[in-house]
Amino acid sequence: MSTIDIYCVNTGARKTYPLGVTLMDVKDDFQFKLDNPIIGALVNNKVKELSFVFVKTKKVEFIDYSHPDGLRLYVRSLFFILYAAVREVFPQVKLKMMHGISRGYYCELSGLYRQITDSDISAIKNEMRQMVEKDIPFRKVGLPTEEAIDICRKQNLIYKAKLFGQQGNLFSYLYFMDGLANYFYGHMVPSTGYLQVFDLVSYYDGLLLRIPNPNNFSEVQPYSKLDKLFGVFQEHKDWAEILNVPNVANLNEYAMDGQSGDIIKISEALHEKKIAEIANLIRDRRDQVKIVLIAGPSASGKTTFSKRLMVQLAVNGLKPTMISLDNYFVDREKTPLDEHGEFDFEAIEAIDVEFFNQQLIQLFNGETIELPKFNFTLGQRLHSGKNLQLAPGSILIVEGIHGMNPGLVPHIKPENTFKIFLSALTQISIDDQNHISTTDNRMIRRMIRDSKYRNYSAADTIRRWPSVRAGEDKNIFPYQENADVMFNSAMVYELSVLKKYADLLLQSVTESQPEFSESNRLLKFLSYFKAIDDHEIPPTSVIREFLGGSSFIY
Repeated sequence: MSTIDIYCVNTGARKTYPLGVTLMDVKDDFQFKLDNPIIGALVNNKVKELSFVFVKTKKVEFIDYSHPDGLRLYVRSLFFILYAAVREVFPQVKLKMMHGISRGYYCELSGLYRQITDSDISAIKNEMRQMVEKDIPFRKVGLPTEEAIDICRKQNLIYKAKLFGQQGNLFSYLYFMDGLANYFYGHMVPSTGYLQVFDLVSYYDGLLLRIPNPNNFSEVQPYSKLDKLFGVFQEHKDWAEILNVPNVANLNEYAMDGQSGDIIKISEALHEKKIAEIANLIRDRRDQVKIVLIAGPSASGKTTFSKRLMVQLAVNGLKPTMISLDNYFVDREKTPLDEHGEFDFEAIEAIDVEFFNQQLIQLFNGETIELPKFNFTLGQRLHSGKNLQLAPGSILIVEGIHGMNPGLVPHIKPENTFKIFLSALTQISIDDQNHISTTDNRMIRRMIRDSKYRNYSAADTIRRWPSVRAGEDKNIFPYQENADVMFNSAMVYELSVLKKYADLLLQSVTESQPEFSESNRLLKFLSYFKAIDDHEIPPTSVIREFLGGSSFIY
C-alpha cells in the first residue's frame, strides 16, 4: 500500500498514512483541540477544507474560527445558509449582501417591496437555525462551466453566471446544500452544523448578519448604528448605479468593450464634485473654522485628498496650509509599546500632543513657529528650518490618523474644527451574495505603494497587515463617527487597474512562506477582474498616490 507522511504544525508530530486519507481523518487521528472547533487547515500554507484528500506528503496546520482564514470559512458558510433561508421564506426575493459594517454584514432583500419587519427577520433566522440543526453537508462539485452557468441562471444568480462565463474555464465549481447551489469564491466548513453561533437583526432598511467574536466564539460581535458611515455606503451605492457597475461582471463588460475610459472619467468627476462640496461646507463656516482635521486608516488616500481639498479651498478664496501629524512623533525611546513589546506607532501617545497643541495656539495667535521634521531613520524629531505664520484668511489642514480623536486637540474649541474621515469603501460587489472587503482593497493599494516607494515585498506588507489592522481598530475606527463629513476614496474601476501590478507582487510569494495563503487568496480574488489600463487616470487621482504618476509632491 502506498503511504504518505503528514507533518502537523499544531502538534509538531509526523505520522504516516495511506494514500487518499482526508484532512478530517488526520484531524481525528492526531486527537488535539484548538480553542474553538477546527473548521479547516493550511496545507503547505494553502487553505483547504476538511474534505481535502492527500496524495502527497504535506505540512498541515489546522485552524479554527480565530484564524483569519477560519473566519472566512465560517462567514462564507453563514452567507450560504442565509441565502438558502431567504429563498425558503421569501421565494421571490433576492438576497443582496451589501457590505461589512459594525462587525457584521449588511444585507437587503430586493423585491420585498415593503419595509422589512421583525417577524420577517425572525422567520429567516428560525429557518437558518433549522438548517444548522439538520447538519447538512456542503458539497463542492466541479462541473462543465456551461452546466454551472445554467444552474446559476435557473436560480436567478445572473451575475454569478456572467462571471463564470467571463473566466473562460472549461470547468467551474459550485457548492450544493440539499440540492441548492451557490458559490462564495472560497472554501466552506464541512456542514451547517458547524455554524452554531450567529444572529440576525434589523439594521436601517435591511438586516445585519452578526458573526462570532474571534476572542469568545460563544458570543456574537457587538454592534451599533453608524449613521455617517452607512450614509457614505448608500451614497456610493447610488454612484455605482449611475455608472451601471454594481458588480464585477458589469465592470468586466466595460473593460472587454473598450469603454473603461468612460468609467474612469465619470468616477473621477464624482470624486472631484464631492471634494468641491466639502470645500463649500468649510467655506460656509469660514468665520469659525480654523483647522481642518483629516484622518483615515492606512492606504485610504489621506495625503492626495488633502492636496485636492486645498485646491478646492483656494478656489473658494481661502488660503490653506497643510502640516502632517507624522512630524510630531515623540522620540523613539519615548514611543509606547504594545502588548507584544513592539513600538506602538498607532497609539496617540506616540504623538507629542502637548507640543502639537502649543504650536497650534501660537499659530492661531499670529505667531511664527518652526515646523518640526521627524527623521524616521534616527527616530528623532529634528529642526526643519522651515518657519510658518498663518496669514489672514488662512486655514490649517492637518492630516494624520488621530484626527477624529478628541484627545488630539483638547485646547481647540469644537466649533473651530472641521473633521473629515476617509476610507476606501468598495462600491461594487463580486455578485449579489458576495461583497468586496474594504480591507482587501486597502491592502492591495498599500502593497503596491510599499513596493514602489519603500522597497517592501508583498510578503512584507501581508506580514505587517494584522498589526496595522489591530492599530486601526483600536485607534482610528472607534472615532470615525466624530467626523463632520466622510469621504469614500475608493474608485469603482480601481481593482481592475491595480490587478496587473498586484498580481506580479503576489506571485513572488513562495509556498514556503507563511504569507502564501493570503497571497494565493488575493490572486484568486483578482482573477475575477478583467484588467483596465491606467493611462486615462488623471495625475491628480487618489489612485496615483499608489501607482505613481501623480502631479502632487508627497
